[in-house]
Amino acid sequence: MSRTKTSVAQRPRLLKTLFNLRREEVGPVLIAALFFFCILTALMLLRPVRDALGMERGIESVRWLFIGTALVTLAVNPLFGWLVSRFKRLQFIGATYTFFVLSLVAFWALLMFAPAAVGQRSGQVFFVWFSVFNLFVTMVFWALLADRFTSEQGKRFFALISVGGTLGAIFGPWLTSQLALPLGTPSLLLVAGGFLLLALSLAWLLVRVAPDQASSDTPTPTAGFISEYERIGGSAWAGLRAVFRSRYLTGIAGYILLMTVLATFIYFTRLQMVAAVSDSIDARAEILGNIDMWTQVAVLILQLTLTGKIIQRFGLGVALAILPVATALGFIGLAIYGSFVVLILLEATTRALQRGITRPAREALFTVVGREDKYKAKAFVDTFIYRAGDVVGAQTEGALGRLGLAVGGLVSVVVPLALVWAALGLWLGRAQAARALTLTNGGPDGGNVGLDQPIEKSVSSSVPETLSGVTQTQAKPWL
Repeated sequence: MSRTKTSVAQRPRLLKTLFNLRREEVGPVLIAALFFFCILTALMLLRPVRDALGMERGIESVRWLFIGTALVTLAVNPLFGWLVSRFKRLQFIGATYTFFVLSLVAFWALLMFAPAAVGQRSGQVFFVWFSVFNLFVTMVFWALLADRFTSEQGKRFFALISVGGTLGAIFGPWLTSQLALPLGTPSLLLVAGGFLLLALSLAWLLVRVAPDQASSDTPTPTAGFISEYERIGGSAWAGLRAVFRSRYLTGIAGYILLMTVLATFIYFTRLQMVAAVSDSIDARAEILGNIDMWTQVAVLILQLTLTGKIIQRFGLGVALAILPVATALGFIGLAIYGSFVVLILLEATTRALQRGITRPAREALFTVVGREDKYKAKAFVDTFIYRAGDVVGAQTEGALGRLGLAVGGLVSVVVPLALVWAALGLWLGRAQAARALTLTNGGPDGGNVGLDQPIEKSVSSSVPETLSGVTQTQAKPWL
């Protein structure tokens, strides 16, 4: 009997030692991890097809597809902002996921009942659709997490939750290999839709189980807190305005822009080398799938061993600066050796760091902003700014290629950008810590600290303003 009591008493200590979790946090973390598992499984079921179809008309067409994707995300943002303003949280999350499920059903019907209509043009449509789908389903997931967990919790277990996504990213390609022949490619779209519906049910469960971020950030209920049963309200364009009014959100946008520009350099370098290796779509998909698989294994190792410790020990700033430094060093190595093996190592390393360390760290940045910004501003940053970085990177890489500068020319661009990117990451880490401290001391409305203050205002300004009927005290504009 005493042994049983001792083992039960040791469980919380074991959870704390191994995973840095409290007993009451285990349920929400497991639900969130399973939620992310379903999303990444659906994405990875579809990703190799996206890349293979996108290359059908050559590398140059992919550059223009990036422009089309950026324009589509810009057009979709006010629609998503309208949904956030008019509907309750689970309603607009449900509407977003349901739209993508219905889209998959439509693609399935096209492949099943009108296969003759499937060609290069429909492949391009799928490429753009997938790129928008990829960003929005993951953005909604992380926005919900930032809304349900505190800044301190985000630093402790966002990396652990990301393990669920990594397992999904490994499981998705494996499931594709098992189901593609017996079911056929069209049926994989329905399987992906099923995982999205499961993810939606887990979102509902997470909202019911996880405590509200606002209630645990401050010792007493905060004035202006928007309950689960109220609409967030505001303008459909509020996210765009918030990004350009707040130094903090502008900094996040700049960080993501630089990240995607440099990631796009790697992406096009990879496409060129893969195209040189084989002209077969199946062979290309196999090569790309193998790169994805080994990258996910590296991500899993990072998430289980280092990420949480790095963020806890050194802070978000250092975690955000690791990827820029690694990218610069990787491009220098690629310029020196220029082999396909070095490229695979570069991409695997940068993607592992991005997903294993950078992604949990940058998502923790949103735990200290207000609820409206967690959905609207985050949607604008994670979709349009992200795809704008793709466009800038694709066109810059193409221009350098036309000038005959190739990888050596890229290095002269990458290294300075990476230094700015790293410095911005360090600054964001300090700014997030300052905002989290303000929240802990009783800051207003779940983190709307300073977001209503234009960038150009004086640092000493402390005149209260009213935002959406809630009185808020301004903080320093860089926080």
